[in-house]
Amino acid sequence: MAAGRERAVRLLRQLQRAACRCPSHSHTYSQVPEQPTLGNTDYAFEMAISNIRYGEGVTKEIGMDLQNLGAKRVCLMTDKNLSQLPPVNAVLNSLAKYGINFQMYDNVRVEPTDQSFLDAITFAKKGEFDAYVAVGGGSVMDTCKAANLYSSSPVSDFLDYVNAPIGKGKPVTVPLKPLIAVPTTAGTGSETTGVAIFDFKELKVKTGIASRAIKPTLGIIDPLHTLSMPERIVANSGFDVLCHALESYTALPYNMRRPCPSNPINRPAYQGSNPISDVWALHALRIVAKYLKRAIRNPEDREARANMHLASAFAGIGFGNAGVHLCHGMSYPISGLVKTYKPKDYNVDHSLVPHGLSVVLTSPAVFAFTAQMHPERHLEAAEILGADIRTARIKDAGFILADTLRKFLFDLNVDDGLAAIGYSKADIPALVKGTLPQVRQKAKQFF
Repeated sequence: MAAGRERAVRLLRQLQRAACRCPSHSHTYSQVPEQPTLGNTDYAFEMAISNIRYGEGVTKEIGMDLQNLGAKRVCLMTDKNLSQLPPVNAVLNSLAKYGINFQMYDNVRVEPTDQSFLDAITFAKKGEFDAYVAVGGGSVMDTCKAANLYSSSPVSDFLDYVNAPIGKGKPVTVPLKPLIAVPTTAGTGSETTGVAIFDFKELKVKTGIASRAIKPTLGIIDPLHTLSMPERIVANSGFDVLCHALESYTALPYNMRRPCPSNPINRPAYQGSNPISDVWALHALRIVAKYLKRAIRNPEDREARANMHLASAFAGIGFGNAGVHLCHGMSYPISGLVKTYKPKDYNVDHSLVPHGLSVVLTSPAVFAFTAQMHPERHLEAAEILGADIRTARIKDAGFILADTLRKFLFDLNVDDGLAAIGYSKADIPALVKGTLPQVRQKAKQFF
């Protein structure tokens, strides 16, 4: 048991200090070289999130917000599908009511690439906007963050702000324009965080831009927008919330993270589990346990969908300051190496493994392993998700949580493992290479 615990600690520490931190959720100020440390492990943590506003119909206030900001030329970003749906119409109505001058960009790609980011950046530079509104899921919000950043720093090369080792990981020192994020899915929590993730097609890897400077000025959480979500999108978005909560709660504690920074600017937002993130993670997990199945099965269940929308933000506050670990770390090659899989309910013209699905498929195996580190937390999570732990042995915590997750996913008709989305044993070496941190070190050879 002790040897297994040490193995888990070693791996979690490696994930925390690796240059290739989970790109979808890493929120360091910059990927700069580490400075000499004050001590062996850290002794402090801090919290940072966007401002959040919640309420049914609260989208109607966006026009007033932009007036209050003094915005004269606004960029509205969304995707082709959403541009015809009620969430975007609600924003357009508010902009019209308050006389806001705007241009709409609706070419955002679901699961963005470096090229789709560059296309949006070109639009933003030409438009010379003084404010941005992103209406959509994580793909739209992340694309808008990138467009805001590079239009505010027009002389910068694209790789300047991309996380090292693929990019240069420079700190963001330029002032950005206000960005209002309107999430239409209940999963990514991108409205609370400072990250923009994309597929770097040349290397077939996911990476991102990570800086607190790019987080939205305001997140508008309007539960009415979730009513138009199809079943599988609700499910896959919810799986992301589930894993955000589980991973941040079972992450290595902040005071076991090495190294301790010599300057607080070098302290990552992925600091490890901490007392404040724990509160948000557990609250989000309880909401998932109570409402996710209802939200998937009944699109008219407004209570369930509203609560899942809140859970997404709650989990975002938790993981955005504690971090995630193996489920997310392994999800990137699963989605990045996709062959021909196209999920139900996603109107896309390219193969796609939705982020939430790529994360949750490995969750039973992951938590069977990580329980060696904090078995009590794994048992607590299993109980929240419906397991009877009254006679459970602490050494069985990982297996109990794994079995609980398997049953939870089976009840929701989730694809049965990697084989169901097109992978075989022959793909294991490539999937492993895409997961291990040192594979990102090899990327340095290309730049």
